[in-house]
Amino acid sequence: MAFLTAHIRFLMSVTLLGLSLAHPKAIAPTLAQTNTESDFPPTLDPGRQTPVYTGDPPPPLNEPLPPERLRQDTAPLPTDFRVSALQPDFTGDLWVGSWTGLARISPNSGRVLARIALPNYTIGALAQDKVGRIWVGTYEGLLRVDPRSNEVTAQNFTLPSNRVLSLLLDRRGYLWVGSDRGLTLISPDQGLLMTTVQKLPGVSANALTLDQDGQLWVGTLEGLVRVDTASALVIGRIPSLPGTTVQTLTLSPDGKLWAGTPNSLLVIDPETREVLRSVTPLRGRNVTSVRFAKDGSVWVGTDNGLLKLKPDSGAVLGEVPDLPSSRVLVLSPDTGNKLWVGTTEGLAWVSQTTGQVRPHLAFTRGNPRESF
Repeated sequence: MAFLTAHIRFLMSVTLLGLSLAHPKAIAPTLAQTNTESDFPPTLDPGRQTPVYTGDPPPPLNEPLPPERLRQDTAPLPTDFRVSALQPDFTGDLWVGSWTGLARISPNSGRVLARIALPNYTIGALAQDKVGRIWVGTYEGLLRVDPRSNEVTAQNFTLPSNRVLSLLLDRRGYLWVGSDRGLTLISPDQGLLMTTVQKLPGVSANALTLDQDGQLWVGTLEGLVRVDTASALVIGRIPSLPGTTVQTLTLSPDGKLWAGTPNSLLVIDPETREVLRSVTPLRGRNVTSVRFAKDGSVWVGTDNGLLKLKPDSGAVLGEVPDLPSSRVLVLSPDTGNKLWVGTTEGLAWVSQTTGQVRPHLAFTRGNPRESF
């Protein structure tokens, strides 16, 4: 009997052992179908049913993009409020060329009289011809505006370059157009291109003025060039000026050229082509605009402020505070008994009697567009 009991126990042990050995073989194909080898590391805690990782924990998830990223990518570019051109007309109104468009205002009251729709145009220069039409030089070409209707009546003139930097009417009434590839002469009445000066010494016609003989002076990247307005031939040159690049140019009441460069303000005799002096208070300063007032004083805009000078000595008579920006781009004195100032952050005026300074709120950042 004892032998039978032992035999039964032996058979039961073999049977149980066979079942325990067969069980992993039966479920192995199922695990291989649903998991990878890395999901079950070789080292397991025998006292638990779940696998235990013995290596480093999984890396953290990447940080999500900031919630404002989508708004930044889809938001329109910020408006540029720089006022780059000013032109008084025969009626006494002031035309304001900015990087937001073209407007016509009353310089006495500051009221906006008209806004001319010029989509996608960046204005660089303005001029008025002998019959009162306004010529608009942009970085995309040349336009003509009729002041009676305040509408564009001509555009897309053929130019060596569409990047217009300067405009000037000569004594005959012809329009000189300065670009970054020289000069173009246009008949305003017929709208015809008369001639071009593409091999201009210094290449870029940044600034234009006429001397007392009616000849054209051009401020370029390499000094000054004199052009005969009748033949369009270069008849003189003043290279190697301090500062090299002439950014602004005007004629004084006594017939001298005043030229602003990135580091000086120069007074030049156009007959002898001699630099008479460098105006001491402007040495080392970036001069961007120079204009003479009717009282004989000279206004000088720089990239760091606006000054009023005594022309004979260069003494500073005053410096104008509280402009929309200290970076001055263009000046228009004696317009509505005010000095109008275009800056990189909008338009302002200065009373030429009291010295009061006020921004024009229709052309400055963060203000109602039609207020003054």
